[in-house]
Amino acid sequence: TQPPVTNLSVSVENLCTVIWTWDPPEGASPNCTLRYFSHFDNKQDKKIAPETHRSKEVPLNERICLQVGSQCSTSESDNPSILVEKCTPPPEGDPESAVTELQCVWHNLSCMKCTWLPGRNASPDTNYTLYYWHSSLGKILQCEDIYREGQHIGCSFALTNLKDSNFEQHSVQIVVKDNAGKIRPSFNIVPLTSHVKPDPPHIKRLFFQNGNLYVQWKNPQNFNSRCLSYQVEVNNSQTETNDIFYVEEAKCQNSEFEGNLEGTICFMVPSVLPDTLNTVRIRVRTNKLCYEDDKLWSNWSQAMSIGENTDPTFYISMLLATPVIVAGAIIVLLLYLKRLKIIIFPPIPDPGKIFKEMFGDQNDDTLHWKKYDIYEKQTKEETDSVVLIENLKRAS
Repeated sequence: TQPPVTNLSVSVENLCTVIWTWDPPEGASPNCTLRYFSHFDNKQDKKIAPETHRSKEVPLNERICLQVGSQCSTSESDNPSILVEKCTPPPEGDPESAVTELQCVWHNLSCMKCTWLPGRNASPDTNYTLYYWHSSLGKILQCEDIYREGQHIGCSFALTNLKDSNFEQHSVQIVVKDNAGKIRPSFNIVPLTSHVKPDPPHIKRLFFQNGNLYVQWKNPQNFNSRCLSYQVEVNNSQTETNDIFYVEEAKCQNSEFEGNLEGTICFMVPSVLPDTLNTVRIRVRTNKLCYEDDKLWSNWSQAMSIGENTDPTFYISMLLATPVIVAGAIIVLLLYLKRLKIIIFPPIPDPGKIFKEMFGDQNDDTLHWKKYDIYEKQTKEETDSVVLIENLKRAS
């Protein structure tokens, strides 16, 4: 068994890079090729190496400890020396004052936006500051664009100079605190292969052919086509349904696209009615061929329509005129309801009344004419009597 290592120390570089260093053990066997066995808390990340240092990129929201021992072989079964432990100091300040829900999203590989909520015990007038660092920077920088969105506080900074072939091995170190030292700092490490949100694509063209709808669009900048997955939404005005198509690999074999495929993607939507209005939207997300995270969809692209677009003026006019027409019809029905009732339901003649008028008691008109005939007859008889008397007088 070898003696333990000496002078084990810990330091922090940048924002979240922790480095442990130590010296070889004193009195080690000259026939031993020294190796150093080390691991973190709970025996995580075991390592056996000849170097007298070890580093780890880790958010310093809690204490981190490393245990180191010496041995003569690269076998884990070889018993190392007594393990020596060294820990980072815990962050200073009240844990309830630190910000919560600290999250960062890399938008379109050009801008990183970080948001957080104030700590429970933090003062409402706290002035927050965000610092960031990555391997392409020579020093730690401060984010200047602080803004508020409801209860959340955020800051965004440009992140465009990480386009080398090994950018997926890098990450961005973040810390949020206040310059007055009243709140506990909060750390975060954002791998550049996760939390990537592309910009929405741009639809360039739609056309029908053989009962199919062809969609051509341009991907957001900074992304390779093989690193993206797609979602195409088609809204048909006749069926009033949204059909969503998940596209992993977008390709079209069509002569319409020959000579115009550079930087564009094509997808064929089958069995689309061409005589109706079809509205198309597209959104994209990163896939696991290039990134670890495939959960963040872009916003929907600007919609584009194709097909017969029915003029809504006619329907609007009918919608406005229908109540007027119905009201007028109701008024007419109320005014002519009695007449309509007679027309629809005519009265049935009473046979008894008809026979009574023909053979029963005379009505007033009949009696009037009978009285008139009697009067005429009496007048005529009186006139004849007077003429007869005068003639008799003359004769005598």
